[in-house]
Amino acid sequence: MVILGIFEDEEYENLLPITYTRPIYEVKCGIFTLRERLERALARMGHKFDKKVLFMRDYLAPVYRKKLPGYAVNDLEAIDDDVVLINGKLLAMGEALKLLEKLPEHSVIVVQDDHLVLARLRERLIKEVGDLLLKPIGPEFMETLKGSVEKLEVTGQPLLRYPWEIIVHNSELMKEDFKELVKGKESQEVPDKVTVIGPRENLFISENVEIEPYVVFKVDSGPIFVDKNVEIQAGARIEGPTFIGERTIIIGGAQVREGSNIGPVCRVGGELEESIMHAYSNKYHYGFIGHAYIGEWVNIGAGTTNSDLKDTYGTVRMTIRGKRVDTGILKVGCFIGDMVKTSIGVLIYTGKKIGIASHLHGIIARDVPSFTIWAESLGAKPTELYLESAIEIQRRMMARRKVTLGPEEEQMIRKLFEITAGEREEAGVVKGKFTL
Repeated sequence: MVILGIFEDEEYENLLPITYTRPIYEVKCGIFTLRERLERALARMGHKFDKKVLFMRDYLAPVYRKKLPGYAVNDLEAIDDDVVLINGKLLAMGEALKLLEKLPEHSVIVVQDDHLVLARLRERLIKEVGDLLLKPIGPEFMETLKGSVEKLEVTGQPLLRYPWEIIVHNSELMKEDFKELVKGKESQEVPDKVTVIGPRENLFISENVEIEPYVVFKVDSGPIFVDKNVEIQAGARIEGPTFIGERTIIIGGAQVREGSNIGPVCRVGGELEESIMHAYSNKYHYGFIGHAYIGEWVNIGAGTTNSDLKDTYGTVRMTIRGKRVDTGILKVGCFIGDMVKTSIGVLIYTGKKIGIASHLHGIIARDVPSFTIWAESLGAKPTELYLESAIEIQRRMMARRKVTLGPEEEQMIRKLFEITAGEREEAGVVKGKFTL
């Protein structure tokens, strides 16, 4: 047996601000994170590993040692055997499953378009290059291995390189994940005065779920999985494919449309479509969110709406690492980092990125830097959010869900404030007291 190592490469930056607070393999696409999907696929194929080691940016490591205690995080001392390294942005679907079916038994690196996809390295060799795994892998890693191991070129591997690709694959993967989650399990009964449109087997209701009368589940378009301890209030209409995580509340009258991937511990009202929402985020009120990715501990104010389609019906362009990139698709919403707050009536244009811990007011027609109070359309200069305020706001929000802000999370916030200073400067963000 060998050790499994999952790493991230320099293209994690393409997915900022989502990946400021998580390694790329902790991004959700379908019901599972990329890491969970990869591990499930390997287990189905019968691959067994002595240990699992996660490699990530150093400021994330304390948080993930706490979140994932069963893993060695950035621990080179844990490596005492051969290691199979897998790029965390590899989506375990399609061609990737063929690649993972038969893992190499000798030292080799597998490369696609200069991206390291997979490698097997002897213990001795991993010790020589191990320090390079403690930061996102770039060309230096493969250059160091040049001549030491065989190199194989592959094509067609689904590598998650851009944020909109998460939304593109989300619905199809939720359909596959539903089959896996319900295998061998029995759904709870559908309560009286609740309507199911489509095959009953496409709806799975876990235990301790409260569903009020006059809820509609539309499952002829895809399956719906309702996890434990969920509350769905009267008048909600939910279309598949949709996943509703544990302890989430769907507000009365909500329109939860196809492709919604929610929770756990979220509040969802208004209209949601083709969007992913991480844990502890709230969209309690009316307003539309579509083709969007929302991080953890986000609060969406009443009336907040994002655009996911241009007036011209042309493809949406986004700014990625300072360059304009054509997504090649018509529907692209917004990408909201962790700890963001929007006030009432916020309107977000297509393809916009909202940096972590930012506060939004008015119309958002540009990407918003992290730790910024943004009210440009209301005549206010973009203003830096005080670091201590950001920490105290997060502490208060977490306390409302009976969660404590630990020293690991606080230190990560402080580090990210430093890391993101350049993006605020570039956007012309001023320091001082914010006023409208």
